[in-house]
Amino acid sequence: MRTECEGAGEPGNAAGPARLGTAPEAEEALGAEPVEAVGGDLPAGNGERAGAERAAAAGEHGEATGRQQSGVAVAAPPGAAFTPVLLRPVPKSALVPMAAGVLPGAGLAGVASAALVPLDRPGLGWVLAGLVVAAVLVPVDRKARTSETPKRGKTTVAWAVLALLLLGVGAVRASEWLFVLCVVAAGVAGSLAVVGPRTVNSAFYDVLAVPIEAVRGVPWVARGLRGRGTQRGRVLGAVLAAGAVLVVFVPLLTSADETFAHFVEELVPDLRLDSTVRWGFLFCTGLFGTAGACYLLAGPPQRAVETPGRSTKDSLVWTVPLVTLVVLFAVYLLVRAVELFGGTSYVLHTGGLTSAEYARGGFWQLCACTVLTLGIVMAALRWAPRATPQDRLRQRILLGALAALSLVLVVSALSRMWTYQEAYGFTVLRLLVEVCEIWLGCVFLLVGAALITLRSAWLPRAAIGTAVAAVLALAVVNPEALIAGANIDRAEQGKPLDVRYLRGFSADIVPVVVERLPNAECVAGPIVLRLDDDDLVDGAGWPGWNLSRTRALDARIPPARCG
Repeated sequence: MRTECEGAGEPGNAAGPARLGTAPEAEEALGAEPVEAVGGDLPAGNGERAGAERAAAAGEHGEATGRQQSGVAVAAPPGAAFTPVLLRPVPKSALVPMAAGVLPGAGLAGVASAALVPLDRPGLGWVLAGLVVAAVLVPVDRKARTSETPKRGKTTVAWAVLALLLLGVGAVRASEWLFVLCVVAAGVAGSLAVVGPRTVNSAFYDVLAVPIEAVRGVPWVARGLRGRGTQRGRVLGAVLAAGAVLVVFVPLLTSADETFAHFVEELVPDLRLDSTVRWGFLFCTGLFGTAGACYLLAGPPQRAVETPGRSTKDSLVWTVPLVTLVVLFAVYLLVRAVELFGGTSYVLHTGGLTSAEYARGGFWQLCACTVLTLGIVMAALRWAPRATPQDRLRQRILLGALAALSLVLVVSALSRMWTYQEAYGFTVLRLLVEVCEIWLGCVFLLVGAALITLRSAWLPRAAIGTAVAAVLALAVVNPEALIAGANIDRAEQGKPLDVRYLRGFSADIVPVVVERLPNAECVAGPIVLRLDDDDLVDGAGWPGWNLSRTRALDARIPPARCG
């Protein structure tokens, strides 16, 4: 039974009422007995003598407080007022209810991850494992909902679809660096889909909520595994019955059809040490990741409420730096406009730089200016004063001008990088830097939209959404084929072609190379040899199927003499 004792009147006790017991469901989950006072039974008439003996107990208060902080209910010394206190809070994992299908669903997700995910390459199995996890989470989310739980809107569905599309890139593109970016972006989108609407926590927590709660939810999973005897027996009986069905029917079906036998062989992992470690890692990742998502759905964090942020009262602290930065950017862009009249040769002669130094150095410095300016704008949106109409007008004008000038800086940086690439070739790193700069430009456009209402609470998620969408768009355009095509264009203009660099690309470039290069074998031949059809079948199996690799293996590459 839950009991409370008034302790606010004690010196140094600012906690107010303290609990002497735990909630019934917490006691049952933790397997704890009702809390009793340490030191024996309560003296008779202790409550009636509390006022008279409170002063006598003051000398013992320091020792009692130290024992209270240990989380144990303590009894007052003989002759003193008894004030039992329990300060240890009940953990969340002991209070969050667990639906009946959580543990079997998490186990199914772990098995699917281990059996389907080709850890060492992009493949079809990634998105299939993602679909299994989604199929587990949807019913758990429905069971965890109450009448007070807000419905999930279209934004949550959009995050989930983005996550699955990014995992689906593994079935289409063979570029490993690109798919690593897609998996990271899919994890971020999936976490935001599980979290749902914005919480009181930071955006950093929201994008990492699933792995964080997977760690915090380990006691919750352990509590579910302990369960009640009847429930454990039912689960064990169901597992044994399913195992018996598999033992009887799988050998019969595999002996009846060779194709199905090969399919089953690909699902069953071998017992080599490296394969066992990989299988165990994927199983644990799928199991605890899904359990963490279920834990988050069953006990969601507190939702954020739109409130005006704290702002400083001194407008001069913000006005002078912002005006200085606006004037500085305007002067820089005015001087930069000299190129439109004097040409690049004039600038190179004036600065004493080579073309490479001018383009490369200027790009990185402009990128640094763009990132720093974005931080200043975000800080001003959060903390600059806007109590009066004059403050709000000043903020819109200065931040709007700064965002507009920053967009011009973005365009200037991109033009420098494009000039550098035309002169020295296109690479993956240069393309990624350009994509990042374009993303920063999109964020400045979002900042301009936020200036309309001067509310920036939605900006972090919007910026994350544009970044995830940029990764997906990059996968759609096939970046390695794009780079290969651009370098072949330069070669057709008489510029050198770095064949060795192109050989290091994935199978994504094979169709472009075969179509456009007369000596395609010099580039595509080594790429196809690396694929090794036997390893593709016997190593990753059908979960490792990939469209680009299949096309590369089927491509007809004309023979050529390579120097």
